[in-house]
Amino acid sequence: MQLLAFGINHHTAPVNVREKAAFAPEHLTRALHEVTHSGAANEATILSTCNRTEVYCDLDPEREDLLIEWFCDYHRLKSDDIRPYVYQHIDEAAVRHAFRVAAGLDSLVVGEPQILGQMKDAFAIAHKSGATGKILNHLFQQTFSVAKQVRTDTAIGASPVSVASTAVQLAKRIFDTLADKTVLLIGAGETIELAGRHLKQNGIGHMIVANRTLERAEAVAAEFHAEAIALAELPNRLADADIVISSTASQLPILGKGAVERALKARKHRPMYMVDIAVPRDIEAEVAELDDVYLYTVDDLSQVVQENKLSRLEAAREAERIIEIQVTDFMRWVATLDVVPTIRALRDSANELRELELKRARRRLARGEDPQKVIEQLARALTNKFTHAPSAALTQAELEESLQLNDAARRLFNLREK
Repeated sequence: MQLLAFGINHHTAPVNVREKAAFAPEHLTRALHEVTHSGAANEATILSTCNRTEVYCDLDPEREDLLIEWFCDYHRLKSDDIRPYVYQHIDEAAVRHAFRVAAGLDSLVVGEPQILGQMKDAFAIAHKSGATGKILNHLFQQTFSVAKQVRTDTAIGASPVSVASTAVQLAKRIFDTLADKTVLLIGAGETIELAGRHLKQNGIGHMIVANRTLERAEAVAAEFHAEAIALAELPNRLADADIVISSTASQLPILGKGAVERALKARKHRPMYMVDIAVPRDIEAEVAELDDVYLYTVDDLSQVVQENKLSRLEAAREAERIIEIQVTDFMRWVATLDVVPTIRALRDSANELRELELKRARRRLARGEDPQKVIEQLARALTNKFTHAPSAALTQAELEESLQLNDAARRLFNLREK
């Protein structure tokens, strides 16, 4: 038996390689059936996300190359084209890798929680398809337990580490709740989309997406069931916004001090939280001088993000210590699997000897022999036969082997020095 974690990820392969090696969700069951029935692996679980494709498996050591061949054949890839990007973790290293991935330590953003859910889904599919057994079932149950312990015992997920998520977290500090608040998102790029996702996850009441191109604003708004407007409508809608997050490619400010003053007057000076993530800036710096406005620039948020990253790195170090303890625990469990056949054989042998001597004892009793003498003979026979094999091994062993066997015998039979 050998545990293997095999795959590529954002650390080792560019996106044009990762997309070629990805498994479509609807084809996972078929892929799992193929890899386990082809002889490439005894058990398997496939984790396929935008940042990684990994196969966790239990296989015979000599079948590693067969697994890679299957992987390449499945994706119609040439072995030489994929090998430079592939990593392989064996046994203890494979266990450590699984624990680190689930805890978010191997993610693009350290500590991100989404990967744990993705791993749970991957295992659920593999388990349901019959591709897992004793080894992977135990590995993934402990993996999920370790990830939970890391989340509980460290602060690895406590601090946001992207500008978009930090902006939303600051909004939650300024307002008691976001459920009755309106956010105006200016722009339609990746940062704005990410901010929209975080706002939606945190229960924002209403969302407006403004962009120079209305069609693009509508495309982003559709994801969040938000309202889309053209940039030209900003002067009339700014007063509706409790929160403004702006990130455009404009070379000139989109919101000036005068426009914000008019909006505050229409709002009867209810506070506005404004985040300018753009470079060059979308919101005039003078807006910060106004009462009832909390204005943050990308530099303000970047400083918070950097502090939070340092906090997560310290939490990650704590998580690594937890993982090392749990890896040792798992490998001890694996080691017990090797002795199970020996224990079973020992018990079977003892049971055979017992049944043989019991039959002889019953025959002697049936012939009317003295029960006391029969019992004594039964006890002597069992003692002699149980001790014969270990006694012979001890007396026939060479010197060095004899010393090792002697120590082992004392431990196995709990013998005390006399």
